[in-house]
Amino acid sequence: MPNQVYTHGHHESVLRSHRWRTAENSAAYLLPHLAAGMSVLDIGCGPGTITCDLAAIVAPGRVTAVEITADALELARAEAEARGVDNIDFVVADVHALHFADASFDVVHAHQVLQHVADPVRALREMHRVCRPGGIVAVRDSDYGGFTWYPQLPDLDRWLELYYQACHNNKGEPDAGRRLLSWARAAGFTDVTATASLWTFADDRDRQWWGGMWADRIVESAMAQQVLREGLSTEAELRRLSAAWAAWAADPDGWFTVLHGEIIGRV
Repeated sequence: MPNQVYTHGHHESVLRSHRWRTAENSAAYLLPHLAAGMSVLDIGCGPGTITCDLAAIVAPGRVTAVEITADALELARAEAEARGVDNIDFVVADVHALHFADASFDVVHAHQVLQHVADPVRALREMHRVCRPGGIVAVRDSDYGGFTWYPQLPDLDRWLELYYQACHNNKGEPDAGRRLLSWARAAGFTDVTATASLWTFADDRDRQWWGGMWADRIVESAMAQQVLREGLSTEAELRRLSAAWAAWAADPDGWFTVLHGEIIGRV
């Protein structure tokens, strides 16, 4: 089985970002395809905010939420319990070898997953296999090479360089968004619609949230621990990068966009 290492980890600073995600701001391309009564497989559900939104849309249909470890899955379970959502099943599984029968789900969804897996084509073949004929596979991944920001602080360039190094060392692909279409075709999909969308952080509130979150992540998350362990950076440098993120967040001219690739693959 291909190894999977989640570069970001599950530090509070990372979860702060993931819990901001909703079906509306992170899966809008999928929403027109959903209807009440559908069955959905949500791969890499994280803390479950998108999962719970999807469950509300397809109720009384059910959502199966998948994570690679039981500890990670507990985050989504806690979110569902807090919201009182009861049409979600929680399963530990590996996207490279899903232990579901063929044609089990109407919709298979993965948000920010394929950039972290060792074999995204194999993962997409599995997603295709467990999707029913006439169903869809919906995948969205960011593309770090498409990130754009202002002011052009050199320390943010260095932050991005470190992320590329860490992710590649974990056998991930930071520029997954631009590759989704090619991966889907390699996996055997013949009917694929590819789109793109952005997150934009430019007003005072969004800048403080995004910049503050990354100011913490670059010194506290699993990525920070990895780059120190592998000798890619130093604590002094990470503190400097953290300060650069704080400076960006405090700049009223600050602007940041995150590019995402998206695909709808019909089965």
